[in-house]
Amino acid sequence: MYLSIIFPAYDEELKINQDVLRAFAFFESNGILGEVIVVDDGSADHTYNKVISLTDRFPENLKVIKHSKNLGKGFAVKSGIQIATGEILLYSDVGNIVPFENLIPVLKRMQNEGIDILNGSRKLADSKITKEQDYDRKLTSWLFNKLVLNYLDVPSRFTDTQCGFKLYRKDVAKKLFGDLQTPGFLFEIEIILRALKMNYIIEEFPLEWKCDRDSRINIVDTTPKVFKEVIRLKRLFKEMN
Repeated sequence: MYLSIIFPAYDEELKINQDVLRAFAFFESNGILGEVIVVDDGSADHTYNKVISLTDRFPENLKVIKHSKNLGKGFAVKSGIQIATGEILLYSDVGNIVPFENLIPVLKRMQNEGIDILNGSRKLADSKITKEQDYDRKLTSWLFNKLVLNYLDVPSRFTDTQCGFKLYRKDVAKKLFGDLQTPGFLFEIEIILRALKMNYIIEEFPLEWKCDRDSRINIVDTTPKVFKEVIRLKRLFKEMN
């Protein structure tokens, strides 16, 4: 098996190299062949230069993409998937939020059970939260689930659409992300809805997770963008039906 790990990164100069190094350490300690792809989504800091400094250590297995401007998290993941060569593709948020050891049982499931997509969930009974979200983030998450997911007719069996730790079979990812039209944070909902229309098998799995308050989400700036994406998604899938 060959695994591709994709990191979408925006102004992550303080964290990104730690994530890249722990990904390669995970490969080595578990005898896994793989590559790491970092997509710098128009960062204003030194994210790109930080990652480039590691390419001498991993010349064949570290790929770096630089967007000239910020296109959004969805399009950053899309860029990484377009060049990924692994049999299984993982996209992961930056910041050591989910230990890669969570992958061991689910990689076996993808290989043996014919699952097309496995989404990490912080809300399953067996999930372990080592650092909780602050109250404002919990409230935002609750409102999101009550309003946005119901409005977009996302099946209730999906407990955590926005967790940034998801695996795809390569052919499935290439197809779904090739058609992606949502550039920002709701790209994961578009992918789920497209996958359901195409009858792909999607399941969730429990994981260990910790909150990273130093994220690129700003509620004041992000909320209007989210509502625009919600309206666009509703229109898109109404046209597809």
